[in-house]
Amino acid sequence: MACGLTGCSAEEVQRPRKARTRRKPPEPQGPPPPRVAPGTFVSADALAIRAAAVREKLAGRGFTVLVEPPFVVAGDEAADKVEYRSATTIRWSVKLLKRQYFAADPREIVEVYLFRDVVSYMRHAKLLFDDTPETPYGYYTPTHEALLMNIASGGGTLVHEIVHPFMAANFPGCPAWFNEGLASLYEQCDHRGDEIVGLTNWRLAELQANIREGNMASLAELLATTSDEFYEVYRSGLNYAKARYLCYYLQERRLLRDYYHQFLATAPGDPSGRLLLQRVVGYSDLAQFEQDWRRFVLELRYG
Repeated sequence: MACGLTGCSAEEVQRPRKARTRRKPPEPQGPPPPRVAPGTFVSADALAIRAAAVREKLAGRGFTVLVEPPFVVAGDEAADKVEYRSATTIRWSVKLLKRQYFAADPREIVEVYLFRDVVSYMRHAKLLFDDTPETPYGYYTPTHEALLMNIASGGGTLVHEIVHPFMAANFPGCPAWFNEGLASLYEQCDHRGDEIVGLTNWRLAELQANIREGNMASLAELLATTSDEFYEVYRSGLNYAKARYLCYYLQERRLLRDYYHQFLATAPGDPSGRLLLQRVVGYSDLAQFEQDWRRFVLELRYG
């Protein structure tokens, strides 16, 4: 299954050309995900109770409400379409994300709202949560423990947003660059064997243009950003692209899962993940690594 901003389809994994490297990185040393994941899990009874409450809240509005652990899903498309999206995009991505990264379910039950179009999305965000979305695609609101999606924009945004409540539960101190980098990696995704993988996507063009123009801030600056700095309007789009394709680089070097699990252990002493990144990729000089990463990005293709 491939999930992109235009939807989900059965596509083969696109394998971009790889850039040359200056130094062979070390073999992964971090722990794999545990066989029996410790942590919190949402009980079937709690999910059933929440689903009943959501049905009551949405009664008469044309929504189908169902349980797709660890979420309660509500959608205003035809019932069979809501059931299909739940059993494919949500179930598939949750299974693979938990296998690779996340030991615990979100701490609270998250309600996933799949609105049939942008009009329904905007109207119900205001009606149900007194909120005005800043994006036409979808977002996660931890205040309401809900994912609100304009599902007409495709399944990729949904997979992106699913990452966030899992990250909040498993890595609450995760810096914005890695939280959004990992989430945006799966805006366009597929599987290789039993792993979920990100594919190149629409964010690549802006990143390549900025690299060629030579006016882009360094990776060191990206890793040092606070959450407020990362999300600043004037540079957030490029920050997302840089973070995504840094995660993509780690993925294509078979280092991403290992990086995540080591980051959990080392974050108290290395909260930005910079020292770990240098160790994992095999560069003592981050600026030297960035030269390799920029060449890698420039050789990628999308479309």
